[in-house]
Amino acid sequence: MTVVIDDLSDNKRLAEPASVLASSRKAIAISGAGISVESGIPDFRSPGGLWEKFDPMEYAYIETFRRDPEKAWQLFREVGRTLAGKIPNRAHYVLVELEERGMLHALITQNIDGLHQAAGSRNVIEVHGDHSHLECIECRHNIPSVDGHYDPGEVPTCERCGYPLKPAVVLFGEAIRGVDRIEEALDGCDVILTIGTSAQVQPVASLPWQVKTSGGTVIEFDLTDTQLTGSCSDYFVKGNASETLDRFAEAAEELRKA
Repeated sequence: MTVVIDDLSDNKRLAEPASVLASSRKAIAISGAGISVESGIPDFRSPGGLWEKFDPMEYAYIETFRRDPEKAWQLFREVGRTLAGKIPNRAHYVLVELEERGMLHALITQNIDGLHQAAGSRNVIEVHGDHSHLECIECRHNIPSVDGHYDPGEVPTCERCGYPLKPAVVLFGEAIRGVDRIEEALDGCDVILTIGTSAQVQPVASLPWQVKTSGGTVIEFDLTDTQLTGSCSDYFVKGNASETLDRFAEAAEELRKA
């Protein structure tokens, strides 16, 4: 049964999951779109989100890019403009602090916004790639993206082979990144924090279950219930990630020092 914590003033209940992290041998975290909402980046899957404007199976499929790069770039430009100028919020910085204190081994993110690295996290596994670079799928050349790439105009092409470039993100039909690093992170993991993820996209959605079945603890942070709540999560801390993570990390640090 999931323990729901929706009142952060109840320090005793918040201390329960905090003590689990404080005493863990190896903790990891996974993050989804929800952690970046407070940075002004809307969840693409939410009502009114990007996927209502661009059908992902029509615009975000690798075969679409190969067949019609101009069409795929309609989506890429929209994403580029959405991410432009966004900065990390408090939740991103809390994860940096946990890593620096030795309380977080690795961070697996489904996000492509680069905000974890911008905040200072070091061991970040970007399973869906990043939108801050462009890549050539023919010769594998990779360059940093600039704002001008997302302005209307010609599709950027590779300076080495002339093939159309795409953002260095994983499109539907492509393999996720960092599989070996994910396996290493899971090895011996006894606590997993899930932050702002609806746990709908595989294989990341299965990671909390892998930790759970290995005897570990799942601590979930989100605004609303997800597929993990009531089934996989041991604790569900409800609220904005910037506030819930901050209070949780503070409690864990106090217990660790006690």
